[in-house]
Amino acid sequence: MSYKISKFTLRIESELLKKFRFVAEYNARSANREISTLINNHVKEFEKKNGKIIL
Repeated sequence: MSYKISKFTLRIESELLKKFRFVAEYNARSANREISTLINNHVKEFEKKNGKIIL
């Protein structure tokens, strides 16, 4: 399977971003990887409740 990487801009308060980076580092991930993991888990939970998303 081939993956296309897309860019996404996020506006976030500075203090929250610092805390988020702390959490990401605690989990041995980059902030980008932490966001990707959270989004992935959120979509999986959604699909579990509502069925597979077909695009």
